[in-house]
Amino acid sequence: MKHYLTLILLAIISTSFAQTDAEKAAETVNKNKIEGHIYFIADDLLKGRGTGTAENKIAASYLANALRSYGVKPNPETNSYYQTFNLLQTAPPSLLQVAMNGDNYPHIVAVKAKATALSGDAMYLGYGGEADYKGKDVKGKLIVVRGGTLASSEARAVYGAHKDKQALAIKNGAIGLVELTLLEEALWSRMSHFMGESVQIPDANEAENSENEFIHLWVNTTLEKLEALDKASLSYTIETDGKKEETLVTQNVVGVLEGTDPELKKEYIMYSAHYDHVGIGEPDATGDTIYNGARDNAIGTTAVLSMAENIGKYRTKRSAVFILFTGEEKGLLGSQYYVKHPIFPLKQIVYGFNTDGAGYNNTSLATVIGLSRTTAKKHIVEGAATFGLKAIDDPAPEQGLFDRSDNVSFASRGVPAPTYSTGFDAFDDEINKYYHQAGDEADSLDYDYLLKFYQGYVLSGRLIANDPETPFWVKGDKYEAAGNVLYGKVPSGPIKN
Repeated sequence: MKHYLTLILLAIISTSFAQTDAEKAAETVNKNKIEGHIYFIADDLLKGRGTGTAENKIAASYLANALRSYGVKPNPETNSYYQTFNLLQTAPPSLLQVAMNGDNYPHIVAVKAKATALSGDAMYLGYGGEADYKGKDVKGKLIVVRGGTLASSEARAVYGAHKDKQALAIKNGAIGLVELTLLEEALWSRMSHFMGESVQIPDANEAENSENEFIHLWVNTTLEKLEALDKASLSYTIETDGKKEETLVTQNVVGVLEGTDPELKKEYIMYSAHYDHVGIGEPDATGDTIYNGARDNAIGTTAVLSMAENIGKYRTKRSAVFILFTGEEKGLLGSQYYVKHPIFPLKQIVYGFNTDGAGYNNTSLATVIGLSRTTAKKHIVEGAATFGLKAIDDPAPEQGLFDRSDNVSFASRGVPAPTYSTGFDAFDDEINKYYHQAGDEADSLDYDYLLKFYQGYVLSGRLIANDPETPFWVKGDKYEAAGNVLYGKVPSGPIKN
């Protein structure tokens, strides 16, 4: 009986001293650690962490060793924290000349171009849709089309349709495609800059056909010239020394911690952020050329490290996978590569808790892009509120932010994945002051605010990871159907083997 009473007393004492998830979050997140991570990641030494650079690799090494110090395990198959892959970087041709019916067209972008000199007759095919090819023999010919679609000739429509147009032209045997655009000068300048220098995941099919001489150009013109070409027979000359290509080697940083629950540990919560930034750029008014990316995205990277340290000390019921992506600024390339080559199967990743942002203008908030789109909303709201912040949903839907960060690579495959960002209630001048600017430095941040922000993030993650109910999309969300396919059904409990 005495032994029994002793056990009861020990149980009472143990229970009274057991820490809550909120206490665990507060214990492991402190301002000194936050500052240490951000000041290193956003240091001038790393020259803006451009994808594929030596400085990007230094940042990756720092992150991998931080994960190691927290007890996070590497990829069990390779015993490495790196998921290394190649990217193809292209630079615009130094020589690119186009003439049609004797007129020179100076405003040109090479979408696809090897060194070549071509001349002959071209064929005008409207917008270059599938119906435009019916009854037309285009084999061996250059095709000239209008950019965009019948519905829109704006920049977004031009970009959105160009890959399908290229594929149709190649399928029908054309040797090249010229798209005529009608963009205002400012938009054309932005589009030509965006398309002129690019980094992408190499296309395996294109690599197999590396001798393909197909050429694809955008030519900006006027409505008057375009309508004249529509009604005339077309002759052309094209000369270019081709786009310059270089292979870049880069890496995602990945680690894992197994959960404590025999069933729930089969499910993974992913904590993610991108650690790359835009590198060296145009000098600002002070002459600074290093775009340090403290807000975008040393803040997000530090959130993942804070989560890793916390779960390394206090395991959660579900397993945790930590992914720091490269190449986000080049078009979500690191996350796109991961979903095509997952180290941990996507169907086991039941929630993606991404962190990214352009900055903040309201230190009473945590702005969560997609907050109301998943059933984990209650946990995120509680996590932020516990540390004095109000969690709000996207205040600027016109910016399309949900589909502009790494979360969408997973969401499009069905994984519920919002993005947890620092507090902003409008995409205003305060945001634009730092977004992709050289002034986005570590010493410009409010670390008292960030302490609350990180503690709220960590607590939210713990609540999601320990909830017996598996999180999912809310009914009717645009990605719900993809989730049903990925998981086989709407998850309502642990995934069974």
